[in-house]
Amino acid sequence: MTAVKICGITDEIALQAAAKAGAQYAGFVFYPKSPRNIVPDKAAILVKQTALTTVGLFVDPDDETLRRILSDVPLKMIQLHGNEPPERVAAIKSRYNLPVMKALRVATAIDITPAATYAQVADWLLFDAKVDGAVGGTGQAFDWTILKNYKPARPWMLAGGLTPDNVGEALIKLAPDAVDVSSGVESSPGIKDACKIAAFVETVRHAKHSAPAT
Repeated sequence: MTAVKICGITDEIALQAAAKAGAQYAGFVFYPKSPRNIVPDKAAILVKQTALTTVGLFVDPDDETLRRILSDVPLKMIQLHGNEPPERVAAIKSRYNLPVMKALRVATAIDITPAATYAQVADWLLFDAKVDGAVGGTGQAFDWTILKNYKPARPWMLAGGLTPDNVGEALIKLAPDAVDVSSGVESSPGIKDACKIAAFVETVRHAKHSAPAT
């Protein structure tokens, strides 16, 4: 089964719903401009009570932000969702000795060109929709056919506008190692819906999958 990441978790109810549904990853957003932003103290409590792989999402973080949050929150992976260059990704991975996932925002085929370079320094790649003035959680999808013949050098996640209603179609067209959902399983921005989480994971579990690109 394609793995599932429930991103933007802000409370225990959402975390338990993700685990109960069978998700593998739980994402926590450390970005004050997001409606899903979570303070480190609260994130630390949630992270310590789950067996899911916990991922911290950061947007162009400085060293002090990373040091402060990672010293308090025992995350298992760092997700960089800003404009971090490859050398910055490599430096963060080396300094904190944690797997790093680099997000690339996609609108046209040219936007996946940097993936080859980032694959040399990141452990995972994530492809999200490019939306002006936003860095994720927009509820908007991009043209999935852009990735139809993508030959991954690293495991990768598909994000951007996924919902229980369209994730099955995405998996028919593509063969990601994982799918990432946030707004698509919410009742309102930042508030996860347990029924939608369960439906999303169930759809992924039973989806017909595309053959990987060769």
